[in-house]
Amino acid sequence: MTKPDILSFESYDDWDSEPMQEHFIVHPFKSGSNPHDIDAKTREAIRAFAFKGHSTLGPDLMDAFPNLGLIANYGVGYDTIDVAYAQSKGISVTNTPDVLTNDVADLGVGMLLGLNRGIIGASEWVKSGRWANQGAYPLQRTLSGVSVGIAGLGRIGQAVAKRLQGFDTDLHYYSRSDKSKPGWTYHDNLIKLAQAVDVLMVTVSGGPATQGIISADVINALGVDGLLVNVSRGSTIDEEALIKALQSNSLRGAALDVFYNEPTIDPRFMQLDNVLLQPHQSSGTVETRQQMGQLQRDNLAAFFEGKPLITPVSAS
Repeated sequence: MTKPDILSFESYDDWDSEPMQEHFIVHPFKSGSNPHDIDAKTREAIRAFAFKGHSTLGPDLMDAFPNLGLIANYGVGYDTIDVAYAQSKGISVTNTPDVLTNDVADLGVGMLLGLNRGIIGASEWVKSGRWANQGAYPLQRTLSGVSVGIAGLGRIGQAVAKRLQGFDTDLHYYSRSDKSKPGWTYHDNLIKLAQAVDVLMVTVSGGPATQGIISADVINALGVDGLLVNVSRGSTIDEEALIKALQSNSLRGAALDVFYNEPTIDPRFMQLDNVLLQPHQSSGTVETRQQMGQLQRDNLAAFFEGKPLITPVSAS
């Protein structure tokens, strides 16, 4: 049986690339390449994309492959894919939800702990010899019992909230509707949410609907003693307003795994001592990445076998 042709974006680890090549004829496509550099016969043969990375996948790229029927995304977020256009052309889109929920939630809570207790700074205090020469590390802050707001109560937001219950936190949340969570306080306005809490955890999905949703007004509402943690998308925060708040100490601190212009982030972040920065690695564990790759391949296999897609997404 002839293996079907797919276009593969970015690089994959061996545990993904080897089974992918076993089941498909894989045509690598580097970011920024011109699809018309691929000969017309090959472009006609390619019926699916194994999409990975943070580059934009829009109409021009889709239209270059006349028989494209599926874009299988590696990752839960698909805001860089023009899903509405894809579906208007009869092209399905899938993602890899659920398998990364726990790791993202774990890192989000870990970042909050690291920021609030100064864990990275304390480690450097020991390594530099200042503990022996200068004495105790400056006192940090208690997490247990504080009020925490979750902006976006989807899979990841709920997983974060459940973990924070173990710290006896007072949980508040913002979402498009009341999720009827006993003991958790619902807010239909992000500014009101920020005013009510000490910590704001950002777990909303990316895309135009959430562009800049954590605005200057929301950041200011958190106040001088507030902390902000973002494990969603860099686009969800007004980054200029955040940097100004951190520079002026009108916000106590921020822990960020996502940014504008990744990986070339705003250099002003490097000058701040009230931030904890991560390289967009919330799903960056061996176990989760293997599961993501498997689900991506399972969606590709279902498509070529004419079976229902496992995790389809829609433009809504």
